Amino acid sequence: MFKTVSPQALLALALALPLGAAAAALPSEPAQAVRGAGRQSYDGVVEAQRQTAVAAQVSGAVVELAVKAGDRVQAGQLLLRIDARTADQSAAAVDAQVQAARAGLDVATREYERQKQLFAKKYISQAALERAEAEYRAASAQVHAQSAQAGAARTQTGLHVVRAPYAGIVAEVPVALGDMALPGRPLLTLYDPAALRVTAAVPQSALGAADAAEGVRAELPGLPADQQWPAPVRVQVLPTVDPATHTLQVRAELPAGLAAVRPGMFARLWLPGGAGADAPARITVPRQAIVRRAELTGLYVLAPDGKPQLRQVRLGRTEGERVEVLSGVAAGEAVVTAPQQAARQR
Repeated sequence: MFKTVSPQALLALALALPLGAAAAALPSEPAQAVRGAGRQSYDGVVEAQRQTAVAAQVSGAVVELAVKAGDRVQAGQLLLRIDARTADQSAAAVDAQVQAARAGLDVATREYERQKQLFAKKYISQAALERAEAEYRAASAQVHAQSAQAGAARTQTGLHVVRAPYAGIVAEVPVALGDMALPGRPLLTLYDPAALRVTAAVPQSALGAADAAEGVRAELPGLPADQQWPAPVRVQVLPTVDPATHTLQVRAELPAGLAAVRPGMFARLWLPGGAGADAPARITVPRQAIVRRAELTGLYVLAPDGKPQLRQVRLGRTEGERVEVLSGVAAGEAVVTAPQQAARQR
């Protein structure tokens, strides 16, 4: 038997139920404000510790380009060639002069030997022997001089072939086939991807924090979340302060193997600082509360009516299971720790 319930009874039952009883309670945790020893961030840039602008040492037209921007090269690999026909002809001419000088030395050597034999038999004078010896020495010196010129000519010819000084990546090739290479003109730029660093200008007021090298952290916002905080291998503080900006350079060397890092990328250096009662509090939330959707980084915050609201936030560094929030959330606001469940209840 079914009992009939009046509309008045249904309304009374609905009013008696609390708001949100039909929906599952969302797990949440208040955003925490942390004071005490904190960190201060300074904008920086990724630099290559070893970057070379390969320039020409001789003049001539570029007749071969063996690489392009973005190519990986090994030490000694061919990069480009410069027209060496004039240098080759000069080297051939000097080689011919060397052969002529050696032929003259052979004649002078045999003549000197004959003169010594004649002098031993008292057929010629001492002056004649000395004259033959002088001619022999002059021919020998001529051979040495021509050989040195031939070596210089061969070296000059080798300068028309440009090779990689070390293994790296070609960053830029500002020349094209047929361009004229001139001494000192850059032909391409090469950098070593295994030796990168983050450089930031730090105010002189933070000099003490910069000297605490063990507390410096590097941040690469353009990388995936699991690669944004590489541990610096070495931190260097330059000994001079810029008199115009009153800042000093802090360099944090990055570990090798960061394939996605490129010179010129935006980065941050986090230095110890912000301690004391006057320092602003740092807001931290659980790491599992963070939502990442394409270019959006956010989290769900419970509104006064209990509904989850998605907010975009800017994150700082991660420490264990908590993440620092630089903007987007205030201390004490309830942050949903199950973002997938909040997305279904919106």
